[in-house]
Amino acid sequence: MNVKSPLIALLALIVMSCNPTKKTNPESNGETITEKYWKLKTLQGKDIKMKESQEREIYFILRTNDNRVTGFAGCNALSGEFILEEVNRIRFKNMAVTMKVCPDLSINDSEFLAVFNLADNYTVKDDILSLNVGKRAPLAVFEAVYMN
Repeated sequence: MNVKSPLIALLALIVMSCNPTKKTNPESNGETITEKYWKLKTLQGKDIKMKESQEREIYFILRTNDNRVTGFAGCNALSGEFILEEVNRIRFKNMAVTMKVCPDLSINDSEFLAVFNLADNYTVKDDILSLNVGKRAPLAVFEAVYMN
């Protein structure tokens, strides 16, 4: 009788059951991304600086009571819906903006809105949130801002 086959099968079973990289949703770990003011820091790898002509900084907030996303895209207010899924997955849908025209801004609203259309996952660590597509470099990086 060949002893190697059952031994290899047992070893494979043990290795598969001991998964050291436990994948969980940060929402269940206390690392919540909802109900926070997320200020844009980088977009497509470029640092974002607010121009004097800009009304407010670019940000968004995920509201848990109705799964709504609200924020400011640089010129226009934005809104839409979001869905948080297992393993740091996120989907945005029905994103819309107001139709105000603003010349001379640091970024175009459409560049920022593209992040919500493309993002399918996120990472969060130490109040820094990255919205990503696949396993590529972050589409956008945000910093949590706490209001007094």
